[in-house]
Amino acid sequence: MESIPPSGIRKFFEMLIGHDDVISLSVGEPDFPTPWVIREEAFYHIEKGHTSYTSNWGLIELRQEIAKYMERYNLYYKPENEILITVGASEGVDAVLRAILNPGDEIIVSQPCYVNYTPLAELCQAKVVTLDTSVNGFYPTAAQIEQCITPKTKALMICSPNNPTGTMIPEDELARIAEVVKKHEIWVISDEIYCELAYDGAKHSSIGSFPGLKDYTIILNGFSKSFAMTGWRIGYIAAPDDLLAQIVKLHGYNTICAPIFSQYAAAEGLRNGWSEVERMRVSYQQRRNLMYKAFCDMGLKVPEPTGAFYMFPDITSTGLTSEEFATQLFQKYNIAVVPGSVFGEGGEGHIRCCYATDINKIKIALERIKEFVEELKK
Repeated sequence: MESIPPSGIRKFFEMLIGHDDVISLSVGEPDFPTPWVIREEAFYHIEKGHTSYTSNWGLIELRQEIAKYMERYNLYYKPENEILITVGASEGVDAVLRAILNPGDEIIVSQPCYVNYTPLAELCQAKVVTLDTSVNGFYPTAAQIEQCITPKTKALMICSPNNPTGTMIPEDELARIAEVVKKHEIWVISDEIYCELAYDGAKHSSIGSFPGLKDYTIILNGFSKSFAMTGWRIGYIAAPDDLLAQIVKLHGYNTICAPIFSQYAAAEGLRNGWSEVERMRVSYQQRRNLMYKAFCDMGLKVPEPTGAFYMFPDITSTGLTSEEFATQLFQKYNIAVVPGSVFGEGGEGHIRCCYATDINKIKIALERIKEFVEELKK
């Protein structure tokens, strides 16, 4: 454990405590409250005294709603034994990696990426093989993956739309990646937590929907981002039944089950919460447009996000490292961003800015970042 660094994201989150005058673009959390229809469902079940454990697998009602939902992406999973409810998607990552990785196994992780993938794989004594996507528009290619595969490769980890860059893997490239996965018979772990947050008419595609890929695919998803339910801690794993039968044992010993009233609330969200999901998505797209134009006007290179709610501008022209830039911006201008270096290979020289923040605060933050950048370039 001493060799595992603490989360770089949470480091900057902790710096905010006691600083009410700081505008945070750091933590990836919706600024909307959970939609009322979802909260009301939780109140109802608490009032009825529905406060017990559930099955280790989670409420069958929720798993049935998830199975229906996944069909819109041409994913077909049996709610009885191919869907497992977890305590957020983060627990799902941990459970999956511990279930499939043996000491000495190799896992390919496309980076920059969410900060928990690499430490959790290393705790399994696996070797993390990093794939730098910064050389290719911040998404992995089949050719890159093919070059990383060895006889010890057990799995590939991808996230689309991506945290921290907001990029999506194009469908044609995803199809080529699917062929590589089948050819080498490795697991592909697909983190799809941001799949409902896509912009400009872009539509999420899941690698599990390609012919023959269900047997090799482990899908991670949840309700934190699209339904603004971060604190409810509801995620899920969809995977082949024989693998999930092993994962559920680990989940049962570790957490027993996700909170029951959170599960009831999530099921109601899938039934009746979609108008609110769309309202939030449209708002994020408006904020993305504002932030993207602002960074371009500052002369900073930045990939235009097609999903999620993050922007990943290149700050190398300022002469500072990402850590130096983020620290000085916080100290001098009361703006919190996350240094790109915490997201792994290809992240240095960038900062992650979350635009799931009040638009007026974003405008102020962008003005201060512009002033800081101009100061550095003098």
